[in-house]
Amino acid sequence: MNARSAGLLPLGAFLFGVSPGGAGEVVRTEYHDVDVSVVMGGLRHPWGMAFLPNGDLLITERGGRLLSIRAEEGISREIAGLPEIEEIGQGGLMGIALHPDFAAQPWVYLAHAASGPGGAGTEVIRGRLEAMALRDVETIFRALPKARGGRHFGSRLVFAPDGTLFISLGERGESDAAQDLRDHRGSLIRINDDGSVPADNPFSDHPDTRPEIYAYGNRNMQGMALNPDTATVWTHEHGPQGGDEINIMRPGANYGWPVITYGVNYVIGTRIGEGTHKAGMEQPIHHWVPSIAPSGMTFYTGDRLPDWRGDLFVGSLKFGLLVRLAVDGERITGEERLLNNRYGRIRDVTQGPDGCLYLLTDSPNGRLLKIAPAQAGR
Repeated sequence: MNARSAGLLPLGAFLFGVSPGGAGEVVRTEYHDVDVSVVMGGLRHPWGMAFLPNGDLLITERGGRLLSIRAEEGISREIAGLPEIEEIGQGGLMGIALHPDFAAQPWVYLAHAASGPGGAGTEVIRGRLEAMALRDVETIFRALPKARGGRHFGSRLVFAPDGTLFISLGERGESDAAQDLRDHRGSLIRINDDGSVPADNPFSDHPDTRPEIYAYGNRNMQGMALNPDTATVWTHEHGPQGGDEINIMRPGANYGWPVITYGVNYVIGTRIGEGTHKAGMEQPIHHWVPSIAPSGMTFYTGDRLPDWRGDLFVGSLKFGLLVRLAVDGERITGEERLLNNRYGRIRDVTQGPDGCLYLLTDSPNGRLLKIAPAQAGR
C-alpha cells in the first residue's frame, strides 16, 4: 500500500524534466531523479521479458525469436528449440513467464499466434530451458475458435501464488465473442502449469462453457500483473477510441465489452453498446480518455527507488509514456506520466532483480532501457 497519495499530482497530470548525462539521461520525477539508459538496441519488435534466477534476461520478439540477454555485458544470444512462430498482424511471439519453481522445473512459458482451422489464435507453449535451447516443447493451451484477421491476440502470462497460470486474451476483433462463454476470445484464462483445468475455475462444471475461462467481457488485454499486497491479478486492456481500462480480475466476473465501455467508435465517434454502466458488469478501477494504448505493466516492489514502492507502472504505445499510478488498496489515487515519447513506443515494463525498472521499446530497432536512481551530481 502506498501512503503518499496526498502528495501526488492530479490524475492525468504531467511531471518530468530531462537533462543529458554520460550514462544516459536524468529524468526528474515527483519523487526520484532517475537515470534512463539504453542497455541494448537492435531488437526486432521486442514484446515481453522475464529475468532468469542468474540475472540473465529472456526477451521475446514478435517475429519469433527468443533471446537471452546478459544486460551487464550487453551480450545477446538466441535460444533454439521453438516451433515455427507466425507473425500475424499484431500477433507473433508475445508473453513470457517462468515456472514458479524454476530451479527445480525450468519450464519457460510462451504465448504466440498460431494458424489453424478458421484462421489464427493465441496458443501457449512450454519448454524446458537447457543451456541455450528449449527441450520437450509442448502446447498446453489453444484459444478457440480461431478467427480471421490480425487484431487483438492479447497476451500476457502471469503465475499466481497457487501455481496456476493466467493468460490474457483479446477478442480477435470480433466484439461479441467477449460475451460468449463458449468462446475463449476476450477472456482471462486460468490453467494449471501443465495445461489442465483447475477444479475451482468458475465455469469448470458448467455445460456449454469453456472451462478454462476465469473472467470475460474484455477487448484486448496486453498488460497483466500480480498485486504483491493482495495476490490479486490486475489487467489492463485497450479500449476502442478512448476507454483503456485497468481491472482487478474476479472469478466469473463480466467486464462488459462490448456492452459497456468508456470508448467510442473509431472515426465517427458514436456510442458503443449501452453506455458506461450496466448491472452485473464490472467497472474498471481506472480508465483513460483519450487512450494511451497501454502495453505491459508491473508493480514496483524494490528498494532502489523506495518512494515508488507499491506503485503500478504501465507502458504506453501511443504516447511513448511510462505511466506511474499510485495504488491504495484497490484504488488508483494518482498518476504521473514520464518519458513522453523520448524513446518511442513502450511495449513492456518489468522490475529487475537489481531493483531497477526495465523497459522494451516496440520498433524494428527496439531497445532495452534501464531506469535506475540517478547518480549524485548528475
